[in-house]
Amino acid sequence: MSFSSLMQDLSMRDTGVPSSRHPGSDMTSASDRGSVISRQSNASRAMSYASTAATTVSISGEISSLLHGGYHHPLARQWQAERQLTKDMLIYPLFVTDNDDDEILIPSLPGQYQRGVNRLESFLEPLVHKGLKSVMLFGVPMKPGSKDALGTAADDPEGPVIKSIRLLRRRFPQLFICTDVCLCEYTSHGHCGILREDGTLNNQLSVDRISDVALSYARAGAHCVAPSDMNDGRIRAIKLKLVEEGIAHKTLLMSYSAKFSGCLYGPFRDAAGSAPSFGDRKCYQLPPSGRGLARRAITRDIAEGADIIMVKPAGQYLDVISDAKDLGRDLPVAAYQVSGEFAMIHAGAKSGVFDLKAMAFEASESILRAGATIIVSYFTPEFLDWL
Repeated sequence: MSFSSLMQDLSMRDTGVPSSRHPGSDMTSASDRGSVISRQSNASRAMSYASTAATTVSISGEISSLLHGGYHHPLARQWQAERQLTKDMLIYPLFVTDNDDDEILIPSLPGQYQRGVNRLESFLEPLVHKGLKSVMLFGVPMKPGSKDALGTAADDPEGPVIKSIRLLRRRFPQLFICTDVCLCEYTSHGHCGILREDGTLNNQLSVDRISDVALSYARAGAHCVAPSDMNDGRIRAIKLKLVEEGIAHKTLLMSYSAKFSGCLYGPFRDAAGSAPSFGDRKCYQLPPSGRGLARRAITRDIAEGADIIMVKPAGQYLDVISDAKDLGRDLPVAAYQVSGEFAMIHAGAKSGVFDLKAMAFEASESILRAGATIIVSYFTPEFLDWL
């Protein structure tokens, strides 16, 4: 039965008009006939409306073009997401100093602290109970003489990173421990490797040193080593040393494959004490317009043995996250929502531009939509409550 026929039949039933003539039906009075005519007129208007409504549907397109019902309800809206943010996806960055009892607020990074090893357990325990799954450790040497041209303190057995790894493995055995691997926090010049006399990076010496640091962190018990230096060939060098050491089977290698230079790292450099003392990092971090370079770097790092590829920053490079997922179809993709992104969201919320929680979710969901399945986020403690 057509839509119009159905409306006609329902209208006749509602008004009491018989759908077919019965014996004695012509024995009606004039007033009855008038009432029937009136009801037939109503039915005719209903049929006209039904016809108009059906025409409107056909004009608006096929039935499959009507979408609102698919996301009218809040739960239905969640079902539309290809990926939904979960606690398992989050990695929380921690800045650990070489003064064991430090707890110093970082003014440019809202709500974040530099902490000594002795402060980690009490800080992390409630977060672990709320569902914290993973952290990323950044060492912050602050003692006089702790920095030199070679970044010697990076793999000091009594340095903040290795001491933190051992503590966390013992105290929180289920926590997944990632370690950022770079020399910028430990070098006197603040660059991400060892320099030549002309101030440029010596790639070979830098890779040798950085791969040694990564190996030291893995030996200490880190589940994941994550080189962020962007020197050519460091993924292969780290992988080979992990294989030679016999621990490649239990050490995940997460590469900062597409790390872009730019102005979003200021609060991090305050937190890590890693601002370069001269020049910038544009010759080894990617230019913001270099999408093709990013694709080449991602392809290279996959070929060299990366287990996870990362894009950094996140929000300004959603197209590169999508590229990473396309190029590394069978690998997890991580994105680092960097300090400048985090600080901007806080600043916007403080100014009344938007709600902090709503914007934190929207920004994170856009990163997931682009293709990431892991987010390094300073919002992690809040998400543990919000989720």
